[in-house]
Amino acid sequence: MSELSKRGYNFRKIRTRSKIYGTTEKPRLSVYRSLKHIYAQVIDDSAGKTLLAVGSNMKNFVRSSGAETAGKVGELLAKAALAKGVKKVVFDRGGRLYHGRIKALAEAARAGGLKF
Repeated sequence: MSELSKRGYNFRKIRTRSKIYGTTEKPRLSVYRSLKHIYAQVIDDSAGKTLLAVGSNMKNFVRSSGAETAGKVGELLAKAALAKGVKKVVFDRGGRLYHGRIKALAEAARAGGLKF
């Protein structure tokens, strides 16, 4: 076991992050999924800034089943991104499989108008 894995680093995430980089024209849409919530951020890596963030833990957010909640988060993210002028993003699934809640969030964001 290497020193990094002892510290709790996720090697899938590290490998994915080395290939995906958000720019000003095309920021990175990063998704984090916990057991209870799902979060999404639009990040400009060249400037080192988070442009916007949406999560299922926000106030007045009514949670339902996992995939439905992820779809609502994707819709909110797409609306907020389009309002900020972001139309194209690079999708970062955070080392997770493109399946279930991650897939539901991505499809809802695409349906909301984001391109990736």
